[in-house]
Amino acid sequence: MRSRLLVLASAVAMLGWGAVLPYQYAYAASARGWGGLVAAGASTLFSVGALISAPIGGRLSDRVSPVAVAFWSKLGAAAAMLWLIVADTPLTFLAAMFAFGVGITAATPAQSVLILRWVGDTDRRRVFAWQFTGGALGMALGAFAAGWFVDLARPDGMTEAFAAGAIGFLVSAVLIVAAGWRAPAGSAYDLGEDPEPTATGLGALRAIWAVPALRWTAVVTVALALGFYAQFESGLPAYALTDLGVTPRAVGLAAAVNSVVIIALQMVMIRATRRRSGPVLLMAVGAIWALSWVLLTVARFAPGLAAGLFVTTFAVFAVGETMYAPILNPLTAALAPEGLVGTTLGVFTALQTGISATGPLVAGVLLGAGWSGVFLGLHLAISLVAVAAAWRLRRLLARPARTGPTNRDRGPALEPTPGQPAPVC
Repeated sequence: MRSRLLVLASAVAMLGWGAVLPYQYAYAASARGWGGLVAAGASTLFSVGALISAPIGGRLSDRVSPVAVAFWSKLGAAAAMLWLIVADTPLTFLAAMFAFGVGITAATPAQSVLILRWVGDTDRRRVFAWQFTGGALGMALGAFAAGWFVDLARPDGMTEAFAAGAIGFLVSAVLIVAAGWRAPAGSAYDLGEDPEPTATGLGALRAIWAVPALRWTAVVTVALALGFYAQFESGLPAYALTDLGVTPRAVGLAAAVNSVVIIALQMVMIRATRRRSGPVLLMAVGAIWALSWVLLTVARFAPGLAAGLFVTTFAVFAVGETMYAPILNPLTAALAPEGLVGTTLGVFTALQTGISATGPLVAGVLLGAGWSGVFLGLHLAISLVAVAAAWRLRRLLARPARTGPTNRDRGPALEPTPGQPAPVC
């Protein structure tokens, strides 16, 4: 029941965010008349807030109750949404978007820690998959519903969307607390059972970086974030509209198809890959995304098929996402130094966020200069780097475990010796 409440909390929160995300740029630039610079600055400050808060939220999840961290972070996100309603100057709007980035992202590592504490090894992939699917479904439903009442011709045309977002995060916070109340005291999942952090501050970062497997996991994380997520909202639509000449309707259809494929295949993929190790599946994700960039390249030379290939590519990307989402957090947590699980997850969340924030800049420079071929080739190469790094991680984890491993040796110790069950991550 607790895991279901966590999944529902993610879906409700993303429903509120989905009502805002597709429209906030046009709202700031056009409806408010503040221009593209303010609109772009709002997205940048959102990412900066997320980058700052992710490791802080992760560290707090190691030191205090993750339920409290998630609850107060979501309340902060709700307050930021309400602030956006009354923000009537560029400065207050930018400040509210920064605060929103802080609130929404600080809760992410805390929720991951709760899944790791409350869900047994055999079910973690499934619960992480449901959380990702619920978030995708909530985002899609929120964006669809908001389309009926958002009016970008009026300065107050997003008041209802911001209010819906605030309500979504408030309900999500309540669901998190409800899940926490159902945690059995004194059990293996009790919030007080985790070991004390072995290091703090820079010492924690050094402890994380000292694990070789985590270093390679970081390379995979960066490459996969750059290989798709950094371009999902800006670079890929810009390439489609400017270079492929497809219609905005086709771009919207591609995003919808991406969500539908994730929802349709997520549980099927979990069952099909349950006996595969995490690094092997991450290799597959990199290969699938490399194929996607090849399809996008083919679309340049087939104008009549460009729209269909673009939509198909988003479906192919989604197949990789169904393996990526359930794997990365459990694998990262399994490799984390003792007592630093939340901190490690927070650092990796910040890493993903920071790298993804560079996507619009890269796309703007390359596509703006007319170098779409370089744009495509670069991301194909990045996806292949992810494959190579995941292969190196697999080799590292396959080394025989030494007797009496320390925290720094936990990565290689994850692979089973003959006769042991397969690793869950």
